[in-house]
Amino acid sequence: MGLFGILLGLALLVWLAYRGWTILLLAPAAALIAAAFAGGPLLAYWTETFMDSASRFIAQFFPLFLLGALFGKLMEDSGSVAAIAEFMTKRLGPQRAILTVVLAGAIVTYGGVSLFVAFFVLVPMAQSLFRTAGIPNRLIPAAVLLGTSSFTMS
Repeated sequence: MGLFGILLGLALLVWLAYRGWTILLLAPAAALIAAAFAGGPLLAYWTETFMDSASRFIAQFFPLFLLGALFGKLMEDSGSVAAIAEFMTKRLGPQRAILTVVLAGAIVTYGGVSLFVAFFVLVPMAQSLFRTAGIPNRLIPAAVLLGTSSFTMS
């Protein structure tokens, strides 16, 4: 039953996240579903397993996410993101916005920028490119991950 609960919670998390729900609400709900099917005490699973792991993850990666977000905002406010997007749009055309984001992600990570930091830099650029091309924003994570998680990973 425990494996079924994990799979059900994960499936619900993916399905509702795809439908636009926030992951901040879905992750605890999916953890509760998995804990309920495990058969043990819910409060113990919640406080000893989920909250402990979530707090450890936040403590380890918060500085990286914070500095990545600051770097991305700095790049956006300085006009660097717009300049890169404009340059690549001139070369590839506005109809190839997805390819532009993929190539920009590959260039940024190949240059040595961490995947997590690159995400915060590329998302504002991708939003402006996708808006111009009329492509839905829900495709941004896939385009960014394709570029940053390809041959540039070591």
